Amino acid sequence: MNFNIEATDKDSNARAGTMTTAHGDIQTPVFMPVGTQGTVKSVHQHELKNDINAPIILGNTYHLYLRPQMPILEKAGGLHKFMNWDRPILTDSGGYQVYSLSSTNKIKEEGVKFKSHIDGSSHFFSPEFSMDIQRSIGADIFMAFDECTPYPCDYNYAKRSMHMTHRWLKRCIEHIEKTPVKYDYQQTFMPIVQGSTYTDLRKQSATFIASTNQEANAIGGLSVGEPAEEMYAMTDVVCQILPKDKPRYLMGVGTPINILENIALGIDMFDCVMPTRNARNGMLFTAYGSINIKNEKWKDDFSPIDEMGISYVDTAYSKAYLRHLFKSKEYLGKQIASIHNLAFYLWLTRQARKHIIAGDFITWKNKMVKQMNNRL
Repeated sequence: MNFNIEATDKDSNARAGTMTTAHGDIQTPVFMPVGTQGTVKSVHQHELKNDINAPIILGNTYHLYLRPQMPILEKAGGLHKFMNWDRPILTDSGGYQVYSLSSTNKIKEEGVKFKSHIDGSSHFFSPEFSMDIQRSIGADIFMAFDECTPYPCDYNYAKRSMHMTHRWLKRCIEHIEKTPVKYDYQQTFMPIVQGSTYTDLRKQSATFIASTNQEANAIGGLSVGEPAEEMYAMTDVVCQILPKDKPRYLMGVGTPINILENIALGIDMFDCVMPTRNARNGMLFTAYGSINIKNEKWKDDFSPIDEMGISYVDTAYSKAYLRHLFKSKEYLGKQIASIHNLAFYLWLTRQARKHIIAGDFITWKNKMVKQMNNRL
């Protein structure tokens, strides 16, 4: 993978760049739709490519390991071919699922034992096994196996967890260096900074991750319940340490406002289930604020869903029609809302890129943050 920074903002740490992978280029800043199980919920691959124009999507190691399982993916030739997606894919290592399944897991130095959410069967992930699974999935970018600590988190626990994540990272690197790729292209490995909301731990972790000299770096363990101000503070601390010439990925973030504020701090890549999850519940994001399409006020509003026309669904359907679909519990409503929200997130990061290049990012960002904070 190559990363070329094309512009930097004069008033912040925002930057615009291009990542080159085996399955295509990714212009940054970028939002990556979450396709946990080889599908972005409610959205067809054709729409992801041709309307939303997503340059990269995510898959998840934990979920794909359980279903359809590795023999199927290997027989298909990897996740790209299995799901008919010829653009880049990034895979999460399963560490976040370990965190979210905390009531059923047992974490040891060797790895994590957990129970399947599908049938209750027991499984074990070691750092090495997570790397093997991600080799089989064949993502262009794959993540280190880590522990994502909860919020709030006791300092001593956060410190122990961080050091274990660092030891696991060493094992991940040693393992991938002696295991070949399974398909006809190279994969990029990305380590993860941890340390909860403790500045000294975040500095230690960022320094260690930078010292491993990988092609890209990630920040994990944020957007797990902490106040936005703490997220921004930790991101700022880490971005001051991570190499400036390599992509930075803030995992699991977040709201449109979160994304813009973190772009200003120097983040290049984002992912979050929020646009699709909120869409399925009738919550739409726009440049002028959020819309609960189920509200009575939209019952006879025949104006376009979003008059900016960010995606084809915005001008093809009215607010009244979309509300009718939700009230009637029609699946099409969730699909239309999901396409809109994803298209909006991708539009937002593309606009951020344009304004970084134009040199007026901070002025534009401040205006957008104020607008998007409204409830329509």
